[in-house]
Amino acid sequence: MALKKNRRKRRTFSDEFKSDVVQLCKTESVAEVSRRMGLMEKSVRLWVKQAKIDAGEGPANALTTADKEEIRRLQRELKRVTQERDILKKATAFFARENS
Repeated sequence: MALKKNRRKRRTFSDEFKSDVVQLCKTESVAEVSRRMGLMEKSVRLWVKQAKIDAGEGPANALTTADKEEIRRLQRELKRVTQERDILKKATAFFARENS
């Protein structure tokens, strides 16, 4: 008998919503804002931390949101280019066998 895991469905929030929640945390505690908004406290703490980094108030080596987005974009591009290269290598090998 398989046990069902009682998991919440992953929710997504707009950047504007996150920004509003971070602003609320400037006047109220993270725990209070989290409870009132029905959010996980850990998530709100991460949003506040990332907002500080984006504002230049974080550690020197911390990645801003823009940096993270650029890394994701480059990773997607690398994956696509790698797939294209692999396809071309296979096609080259195929045509080399056919011509010999």
